[in-house]
Amino acid sequence: MTDTPTHTTQSSDAKLGPIARFVRDTELDTRMLGMVGALLLIWISFNLYGALVNGEGVFLTPRNLWNLSVQTSMTGIMATGMVLVIITRNIDLSVGSIVGVTGMVMGLLQVEILPQYLGLGNPSIWIITVIVGLIAGTLIGTFHGWLIAYRGIPSFIVTLGGMLVWRGMAFLSASGRTISPVDERFSLLGGGPMGSIGATGSWIVGLLGCVAVLWILRSGRAARQKHGFAQRPMWAEYTLGALGCGALIGAVLVVNAYPWPKGILKQMNMPEDAFVSHGFAYPVLILAVVGILMTILMTRTRFGRYVFAIGGNPEAAALSGINTRWMTLKIFALMGMLSSLAAVVASARLNSATNALGDLDELYVIASAVVGGTSLAGGVGTIYGAIIGALVMQSLQTGMVLIGFGDGSYRKIVVGVALVLAVYLDNLYRKKTK
Repeated sequence: MTDTPTHTTQSSDAKLGPIARFVRDTELDTRMLGMVGALLLIWISFNLYGALVNGEGVFLTPRNLWNLSVQTSMTGIMATGMVLVIITRNIDLSVGSIVGVTGMVMGLLQVEILPQYLGLGNPSIWIITVIVGLIAGTLIGTFHGWLIAYRGIPSFIVTLGGMLVWRGMAFLSASGRTISPVDERFSLLGGGPMGSIGATGSWIVGLLGCVAVLWILRSGRAARQKHGFAQRPMWAEYTLGALGCGALIGAVLVVNAYPWPKGILKQMNMPEDAFVSHGFAYPVLILAVVGILMTILMTRTRFGRYVFAIGGNPEAAALSGINTRWMTLKIFALMGMLSSLAAVVASARLNSATNALGDLDELYVIASAVVGGTSLAGGVGTIYGAIIGALVMQSLQTGMVLIGFGDGSYRKIVVGVALVLAVYLDNLYRKKTK
């Protein structure tokens, strides 16, 4: 996606089809359109299959889509960091194990350590737990980055060793025990009826999102005019605004259509026929905030420009004055922090900490980034692409469970095929654009 469109003459316009002109004038990323199209195809296919076999489509229901959004959150959070790692021509195979070890650290802290000093149920327990977990993940990532950048050990070897070391540390930290239940306030970060913001809160988030979309379009147009860049046609601006706001309002309608289960209503002494919406779950909001901040970091800051410069040509970036080693250390530190944030969501959702938490998640995170358009050759990748990629991967896994292929072996086959296919398509795309 470029900031400055190249407007052609009327004669060349006539040679373009309506779809090509639409993509050119709106400047939509063709890769993103392809991913969204693939995602919709997956959703419709699973829903139609369920309708043909079971008599009803269960995929495109508010309940399943709400659960799908929550399940995608943990992978999506880590995928936003993996984009930076892969863009700079590195890899991180340790993220799943970092989830496991930081999850165990947070579990032991809030269940067995802090209650002894602060008292059981102290409201500050979950805050201290999250802060310590994020610090632990950041330190692990920093250590990996130091070994890679300042000791010259390839990232593949460092993170492969980290995957084994931290998984072992997760087991040894509690001798293989499962630590549960976690603090009640901490568990809300995993979603559920109580871990959601409800109908009113969701409408507020949706409307604020619409305001943000319109502000971004207006400020972008003003910036182009200020610097003398070519403008998009007004119909294209209106179309982009309608698409963005429509997607947000549609998401609000879906999450608000999923009601609390009757058992929860009974526990809350509410009528069983009452309709109380879940709304957006906290993990989804966490992913949204991470996605926005990471997008700003990558597109609006010097740090982001340096990341793409290193990925495009590491030698040239170093010669131009970029401290590539310091940048590498910071990227892996950020990856470690995002992994520990994913551990917060995962352990809160399970209401427990186990040494198996995050097992093999590194494969799904890497697959999400690659499926989302991040090139393993470096220099290319987007945050929103990684999040869509995570949604695609989770949709495949969830859909297979819903249609009866619940065996994990089938899901691994699908993930493997999707990863290889994504790399193949990326190769074709790069050859076409050269």
